[in-house]
Parts: sequence; C-alpha cells; structure tokens
Amino acid sequence: MKNKIIKWGIIGPGKIANKFAADLATVKDAELVAVASRSQDKANEFSKKFNVKKAYDSYFKLAQDDDLDAVYIATPHSFHKEHTILCLQNNKAVLCEKPFAMNLEEVSKMISVAKEQNVLLMEGLWTNFLPHYRYVLELIKKEKFGKLLELKADFGFMTPFDESSRLFKKEVGGGSLLDIGIYPIFTALSTLGLPEKINAKATFFENGADSECHMTFNYKNAKASLKSTFLKETPTEAIFTFEKSIVKINTRFHEPTTVSVFLDDKEEIIDFNYKTIGFSFEIEHFNQLLREGKKQSDIMTFDFSKTLIKTLDEVRNSIGLIYQS
Repeated sequence: MKNKIIKWGIIGPGKIANKFAADLATVKDAELVAVASRSQDKANEFSKKFNVKKAYDSYFKLAQDDDLDAVYIATPHSFHKEHTILCLQNNKAVLCEKPFAMNLEEVSKMISVAKEQNVLLMEGLWTNFLPHYRYVLELIKKEKFGKLLELKADFGFMTPFDESSRLFKKEVGGGSLLDIGIYPIFTALSTLGLPEKINAKATFFENGADSECHMTFNYKNAKASLKSTFLKETPTEAIFTFEKSIVKINTRFHEPTTVSVFLDDKEEIIDFNYKTIGFSFEIEHFNQLLREGKKQSDIMTFDFSKTLIKTLDEVRNSIGLIYQS
C-alpha cells in the first residue's frame, strides 16, 4: 500500500471542488478519475477541465464505482450527511468538506456509519493541515511565548444578497455562521479548547439566514473574540496575544498565508512558501491514512469534529437560528 495510487471521485463540482481538483493534480500517487453532478452537462464540463475519465449524472453511480478508493464531498451543507453515508455504505473512504453536517445529530450518525462499515471518514477542514497553522499550534503547545491570553479572529466579506445563491439559502445551511464563522470558532477550539461560556449575537437577512455573527468565548484565564459577516470586508486575521508576544496569522488566516511574530518591538514575518492552493496538505494526509489502513484522522479526529459541530449548535441556539426550511 506504500505507493498505492489513490483514486478519487468528487461529488458536487462547484467552486470548492474546482480548487480541490487543481490541488489533487499536484499530489503524488493520487488521481481524480470520476466526478458526479445532478447535471450531466456540469459533470462533463468539470471532467473536460480536469481531464477526468468518468462523468456521472448521479451520485449513486459514482458511489458504486469499484474503481474508486476515496470520495470528496463538496455539495451544500445540508446534503453532507446523505452523500457521506451513501459513499460509506458503498465502501468508499470519505473526505467531506466542512462543516461536516448541519448539526451534532447528523455528524454522530455519519461517524456511526463509518465505524459500522469500517471505512475511513474525515471532515475536510483544510486549515488544520496548513503549515502556517501547524506552526502556530506548536508555539502554543510549547508555550514559547508563555500562556495564550487572548484570541481575536474574524472572517468577513461583502457580497450582495442573492436568494438563489447557496451562501444565502437557509434551507441548505446558508448564512455566515456555518459557511465562514466555522473558521474563527475552529481557531478558538483548536488553540484554547472548549470555553466555559459562550455569548453570541447576530443580525439576519429577510429570509432568516444570518448576515453577521459576533461571538465571545470565555475561558478561565483567556478570552476569544470571534466574528463572521457577509456585510463588509474584514481583515480576516487571527491575532494571538501571549504573555510575552503577539502572533498574527495574516490576512485570510484560514488559507495559505504568512505569520507575523511581534517581539521586543520588532516584527518577524514568516513565509511558508506555499506552492499550491492549500488543499494538497489535507489530501496528502488523507491519502496516507488510507495507505496505512486507518479509519480516523489523528489530526481531524471524530471527537474534535463533534466538539466543533456541538459548539456551532450552541451558537446557533444562542442567536435563535433555525435551519429548517
């Protein structure tokens, strides 16, 4: 299995899937061999663009393809559970784009099926695998600059409201919280752990999808101030205040970027010299798990995915956000 070529399929050939496919082409011993869409035309278009051998007009047909080792699921949030379970039950390892699903109940069911089928499953939260983020996690773990006292993380961009867009469709999980608020929340959980108390407030579009969400995570000896918004451009940075230094993951902290370390009135900028869009790191990790016969990631664990969705559920309940159409 050491040099086995991992053969991939993609369900949902949208914007994120295009980026994923582009990076998959850079990964050694991996091949994209199939794509599925509800539209044959869209599947054909994607297939032609990325030189994919098979283009299906049915997710079921792709799930049944015996040539595949793994499937990347990039459909809207509300379909993640259904499509993940379809693939797992057809013995396909699944990398499901974040958020894993709509709520803890759905995530728990997906994990349960993966265990029953004895098949690898992982949430595709790519930030957790990016070198700059792993670097900051290591600083925190080793307490290089002392204890972490405060985190400020935001993610925001201005986009005109469009009821037909997935971003705003509440019935498929649209709104700022699940789509981009997950990144600041993930950052708090992965660096400070579970908070003792969460305070949250939000504003909403006319259709009930959240337009902006402000969250404060209170810890015994620390605090995290988090924000997601579709109403304006924000720095989209993660700023960590330690006892002896300030460390900032620079703009668009959730994707490949640089890290600034402020110490003794000096700024050191660390460049990680990224050569890909950034999805390659989680793909390589997932491929290695498959080759080693593992059924769960040691980085993006089931327990962490459950904690993440449980926290999203708590914020959602706090702001009165209900996703049912």
